[in-house]
Amino acid sequence: MALSVAGKTAVVTGAGSGICYSFAKLLLQQKCNVVLSDLALRPEAESLVKDFSSESTRAVFQQTDVTKWDQLDRAFEVAKREFGGFDIVCPGAGVYEPVSSPILNHHYINLVHPIYATQQAIAHFLQASKPGAVVHVSSIAAQRPIITAPLYVAAKSGISNLIRSLANLENPDRPGLPSIRVSGVAPGVIRTPLWTEHPDKLRWIDQAKDEWVEPEEVAQAMLDLIQEEDYAGGTVLEVGKDHVRRVQVLNDPGPQGPGHSVSDAGKGEKEVWDSLASRTT
Repeated sequence: MALSVAGKTAVVTGAGSGICYSFAKLLLQQKCNVVLSDLALRPEAESLVKDFSSESTRAVFQQTDVTKWDQLDRAFEVAKREFGGFDIVCPGAGVYEPVSSPILNHHYINLVHPIYATQQAIAHFLQASKPGAVVHVSSIAAQRPIITAPLYVAAKSGISNLIRSLANLENPDRPGLPSIRVSGVAPGVIRTPLWTEHPDKLRWIDQAKDEWVEPEEVAQAMLDLIQEEDYAGGTVLEVGKDHVRRVQVLNDPGPQGPGHSVSDAGKGEKEVWDSLASRTT
């Protein structure tokens, strides 16, 4: 089920910056209405909303804390009020994990909110009896353990396997059910505020050796997951520097090519061990 985005409506969480901002921008350029759902908009996202405020293709901002279901529900209601419904959902809001971050917030933002949004999307597509698409943002962290980010790894592993578990929704086993494509991307090291505005993470990057993946590369892969016939439901696409590949369910070789590694990650590992050692008696 390939779904052309032109003339459709998308709800994108985390659209105020980073990958999801780039995805929202690409959708708008493809004549898809977008509800940008986030706590706030960065200047470039504010400009995007203004640029598409009076066009036939429109962008609408809905302030949303994705850990609060009433606020997340409101973003879907805005899509229904402004555009008569929605066809595409990207529950892409996410956080990395500074050592001090509370576990509950990680759990809700990175894992529970995408699950809840997927449930709401499926319910809407079923009630409207129309095809739809859900595009998730997983990570190469789902493919390998990282001691500096165990909560992030756990959440993204859950997202990748949620995608795979819902693969058959694209070809429902009951007559009359709409086709729903659930897929996602697994990006590498992306040049977004999640990295660039966190000095504790940025110092793991060796600018002379390591390669960034640009958020626009990820956004294009997300669009392809919706529009291309080759990408059936359940597909997880790894996105590296100038490199896209399918991540297999079993016996996958792990992240391939540039844009997936940070040379000084050992600094973070040392901090973890130092922190654990400081708590011993």
